[in-house]
Parts: sequence; structure tokens; C-alpha cells
Amino acid sequence: MTVRLPLPDGSTRAYTPRTEPLSTSTAGPPASRTVFSAAHVVADPYADTTPDGPAAVDWDATLAFRRHLWSHGLGVAEAMDTAQRGMGLDWAGAAELIRRSAAEAKAVGGRIACGVGTDQLAGPADLVAVREAYEEQLALVEETGSQAILMASRALAAAAEDRDDYLDVYGHLLRQASEPVVLHWLGPMFDPALEGYWGSVDLDAATETFLEVIAAHPDKVDGIKVSLLDAGREVALRRRLPEGVRCYTGDDFHYPELIAGDEQGFSHALLGIFDPLGPLAAEAVRTLDTGDVDGFRKILDPTVALSRHLFETPTRFYKTGVVFLAWLAGHQDHFAMVGGLQSARSLPHLARAYELADGLGLFPDPARAESRMRSLLTVYGVPQ
Repeated sequence: MTVRLPLPDGSTRAYTPRTEPLSTSTAGPPASRTVFSAAHVVADPYADTTPDGPAAVDWDATLAFRRHLWSHGLGVAEAMDTAQRGMGLDWAGAAELIRRSAAEAKAVGGRIACGVGTDQLAGPADLVAVREAYEEQLALVEETGSQAILMASRALAAAAEDRDDYLDVYGHLLRQASEPVVLHWLGPMFDPALEGYWGSVDLDAATETFLEVIAAHPDKVDGIKVSLLDAGREVALRRRLPEGVRCYTGDDFHYPELIAGDEQGFSHALLGIFDPLGPLAAEAVRTLDTGDVDGFRKILDPTVALSRHLFETPTRFYKTGVVFLAWLAGHQDHFAMVGGLQSARSLPHLARAYELADGLGLFPDPARAESRMRSLLTVYGVPQ
């Protein structure tokens, strides 16, 4: 049996799906690297809402997906941009997500870290309001017993006049954090409103400010998450980190080489692509635990084509592909997203994502994935 997949020029071509998934197993956390998957949220498809209304979340399916990730030994990075923070999920929804996921993590013994931002602010805000918004969210995350990830803030990017404003805001937050946090540098390819973060559009100058924040409070920084899609810059940055401060790669283009590392060190992982790749990523890192770098690369290198496809420009819409693959894999019963973001990628883009994921054996039930793909193609009028 073949599936007719649409191409960007309006034609179609035949694709023969695989019939067997890859064999993966559940196990404890990897030993040689700390690995987080940034997880998506599952929308409630029956909710009568609008794209700019409050997010309607299917909590049962959302938490079930997190249990899936934990069962493979991965940590969950909660309420990050993969969960559509600022792109359909508002602070009220994110706060509820953090509370529910933190409780679920305690119940199953899963590792969790949660995003702390300023997205409760509406409209322009001064630096005092930005700091207070961060404080509110940090308090909530710490109350749940979760590790905090200090996310880049659109409001801070708009309010800050220079590097000193970043040093002041982050210094204040790190002084009052009760436990070491992860600092997140999210590049403008993921969110254009973050252009010029750390006080400069010059990435070299921004890097110096970022390192100055860390150097002033190394005991309060567990690590940094770098999402700039620049492997060379990440390697140079991680080599300058104080002793004991980790680098968590957020580079969805170069993650195999960055996690494998070199003679001077390696990156841990906090990745959106590990949402659809969860079982395969866990298996790869457990292979790395044995010292088998070649085996690790053999498993993970073939996944890069899918990741680069999902994260292609405009990169911020990668969430659509992530949720699409979760539907095909059977982790949710529908392809609907909060904010109506299921419309953010074209049909040819989704078709290619299906083909690449199927080729990797990511679908636990390939026949179900094929059936769902056919149903979507039929809705779009693609003859089969």
C-alpha cells in the first residue's frame, strides 16, 4: 500500500510506509548526560474557544504524554516555548500546567524543571514590573518543588536600555532563588521579539553580558540552555562556563555532536525535538552511557533531517510539527492546538514530516499513523 503525498509544486508522489516501528524500551534516566524534553500541551478539541481566547487544555492527555517521557527516563522541561508559551498558552494556563505537572512528577518520581517568565504582563512594562512578574512566577515554580528555568522575557527585551538592566534584573532574581536555576537564552529565530537580548544585537557582546551574570552568581546557576542554532558559539560558550555550571543544548540542528562532545567537554540536553524523539533519544543517550559514541551517533544522527525540517524557518512554528507527530503516534486523538496553531504549517510540510518520522520508525503503530495521515490528506482534498 502506498500513500500519495503532496509536493509544494501541486503534484503528488507515492510513498510506501514502513510496517514495523523501531524497538525501544523504558528505563531509568541516562547516567552520562542530563536530558530534558520540552513537552507540548494537548488542546481540548471540544472547547468552544477562539485563537486569541484562553487556552483550553486536555489535562488528561497532556499529563499522559509527560508520563510517556518519564517512562523512558527523560526529564520534562515544562511550560516552555514548546508548550506554546506566548503562542496560545497564557500565564494562567501555564501556571495550571506547572501545578499539575509538578504534582504528577512527584507521583511517578519524574524529573521536572519549569519555565519562569513574565507573560502575565499586558502591554509595555517598566523594569520594576518585569522583575515583579518574574518573581511571581519564580515563587510559584519553587512552591511546587520544581527546578526553575529563567526564560528570556519579551517584556525585558522591550524595557531594557542596556546590558546593565539585564545584569540588575537577573542579579536580583538569582539572589533570591532558593535553588540553582537554568538560564535560558532563546534566540530571535524562535521569537523575533527577543532580538538584542542581553543588551546587544552583537552576539559576542551579548555573550559577555550573559557570562557576567553567571560569573556573579555561579552557586545559583545549575546550567544554561542555549537556543541559538549555532554549534560553534555554543561550544565556545560552554568552555567558558564556571566549574559546575552545565550547558544544556537547545540546538535542534546540531544536538548529536553537541551532546557527544569533544575532549574539552559536552552539552547536556533540553530540547523541543526530544518531544517526538523521546524513546529514540533516551536509547541513544543510554548507548552513550556505555562509552559507545559511534553507537550514539548511529542512532541520533539520522534524526537530524526530521529536526531540521520541523524547525525550518519560521522556526517558532515548529510546535505544529511536534503536535502533528504526537497525533500520528497515538499520544492524542486529534490534531488540534491551542491558539489554532495547527494551521501554521503547510500540508506539504506536514507530509514530509510524516515521511521522515515514519522512516525513523517513530510511530508505535505505523498502520494507525498511516490511517491518520490518509484522513488528513482526504480532508485537504488529496486523492489517494
